[in-house]
Formats: sequence, C-alpha cells, structure tokens
Amino acid sequence: MVKGRKTEQKRNFYLGLGAAAVVGIALIYWLAIRPKDNVAIAPITGVPAAESKGYVRGSASAPVEIAEFADFQCPACENYATITEPDVMKRIVDAGLARYVFYDFPLQMHPNAWPASHAAACADDQGKFWEMHDVIFREQPNWSPERNPKGTFERLAREIGLDVAAWETCYDERRHQRRIAANLAEGERRGVGSTPTFFIGDRKLAGVQNYDQIRAHVDSATRRAAGGARAGDSASAAGRGADSPRASTPR
Repeated sequence: MVKGRKTEQKRNFYLGLGAAAVVGIALIYWLAIRPKDNVAIAPITGVPAAESKGYVRGSASAPVEIAEFADFQCPACENYATITEPDVMKRIVDAGLARYVFYDFPLQMHPNAWPASHAAACADDQGKFWEMHDVIFREQPNWSPERNPKGTFERLAREIGLDVAAWETCYDERRHQRRIAANLAEGERRGVGSTPTFFIGDRKLAGVQNYDQIRAHVDSATRRAAGGARAGDSASAAGRGADSPRASTPR
C-alpha cells in the first residue's frame, strides 16, 4: 500500500516536471518570435517646418497644387485613399490639371503612423513612394492593430518590387525621422488639426472630400490663377508704357 502511494507520487512528480518543461520550452519559443516593441520609432520634435518635403506626383507646371496632410493609420484617410484618390490621380493629376503633394501628419493617437510613414519614405528612396502609399492604405486594417507592423510592411515592400534588404536597412535606421517630423511641423504651421486636411489653391479643406468637391475646388483655383495672371500681365504692360524710354525722354 505504502509502496503504491510512493510509486504514484513519483509518477505525478515526473508528469509535473515534464509539463513544466513543455511550458518552459513554449515560453522560450514565444519570447524568441514575438514582435519587438516599436520604441525605436517614437516621434521626434524640434524639427523646423522649413525642412518639410512632401511627396509630389504630377507636373511642376500644373496651374494648381493639391496638398494633402494625412496619417497612414487614420481610417478616414484610408477611406479617401482607396475610394476617391484613384479618380483624383487619374482624372485631375495625370491629366495635368493639378499636381499633388502628400505630407505626413502622424497623429499621437495612432502608434503605428510613424512606422507607416517610415515604410513609405524608405520606398521613396527607390522611387516607389506612391506604390507603397497605395498598398499601406489598402492593408491598413491588417497592420493597424499590430504591435509591430514591420513584418507587414516588409511583405508589402516585396510585393511592389523593392530591394527589400535596402528598404529594411533604411527602415531600421529610422533614416527619415527628420523629414516626417518636418512635414508634421509644416502641417501645424498651416493650422492642420485633423486628417485628412487638404489645401487646394488658397482654400483649406478639413475632412474627407469626394471627387466632385475636389474637382470643383481645382477648377475654381484654376480660374483664380488665370485671372491673377491676366491682371498681372495688364499691370506689367501698363508699367512698361510708363517706364519706356519714349515716355521718359524730355521733349
């Protein structure tokens, strides 16, 4: 009887020891593969707006500029980027009616906005900002809740044909921290308080805009620009008449 109890106790001891070993191995494995924290991509401050540099699409000679300040993790920005922006690019920007400039404006409430801006900036080094911009917004529901979205961004970098090793080096070095911070500072200088915010000509438009609204503002800005140019030409012509040698030569 005593011997049976001892045997059972011994068996239970080894079973417990084996279970603890399994749990320990599983814990070690999880610690090895779990995503690392994003602390290295924390926002930086103190970068002047004068260093801002947006991402441009379209002709430099287009009569109107559309500037967008956006946050890659902002759901409203994702809505605009995936539904309305393709039409804006095709029917307005690619048609030469306006050029488009994208500025990062990562909001404090979105912890993955800075990493997303980095992912896009590093794609810009290889001439593929807009391709990365599009797939980042397309995949926003997938990477937005992730503790560390780098793996998703790396997959997207591969999808659009980037040199992934070069992209990863750029991303890990946080190479474009100052550019993102400067773009954010430029938005603050212009009074941006939410995303997306657009500037078309001299008009500030907060919130998602549909295609017809953007086209109307582009057409209006084009007319104002043309009117200003005609007024400038008239003033210039009058000025030339007043300052001409004949007009100034004494009789």
